[in-house]
Amino acid sequence: MIYISPEIRLADHEVDYQATHAHGPGGQNVNKVNSAIHLRFDINKSSLPREVKQRLLGMHDHRISKEGIIVIKAREERSQVRNREEATHRLKLMIRNALTVPRKRVPTRPGKNAVRKRLDKKVHRGRVKQLRKSVNPE
Repeated sequence: MIYISPEIRLADHEVDYQATHAHGPGGQNVNKVNSAIHLRFDINKSSLPREVKQRLLGMHDHRISKEGIIVIKAREERSQVRNREEATHRLKLMIRNALTVPRKRVPTRPGKNAVRKRLDKKVHRGRVKQLRKSVNPE
C-alpha cells in the first residue's frame, strides 16, 4: 500500500515499476545492473477520488501523457531500491498537489493611484520618444 493521506491509499497493483539501465554515476555498475526505475501510474484506472483524478489530468506536467498515464523516471541513485523509493515519493507529491483545491480568483479593478501611475508612465515614454525625432531646420 502507498499512503498518500489518511483517507487516500493506492494499492500496489495500481503502480507499475519497471527496472532499466541507468546513466550517470555508478561506473561499471550502471552498465551491468538495472538500477533505474520507470514508474507508471494510470490515473483513469486508479482508485483515486474523481475530483483528484480531474485535477491530475488537468495539470500541465510533461510526466502525464495524453492517455492519462503518469511516467516517472528515477535514475539518480545507484541502488534500485532507493530509485524505487524516489519514484514513489515523486508520485505521492504529485497526488498531494492535486488534493488541494485551487482558490478561486476574485477579479478586482486597479485602484485610482495605479491607473494614474500607468498613464503618467505612458505620457513620459511618449515624451522620450518625441525627443528622439529629428529636428526640422526652419
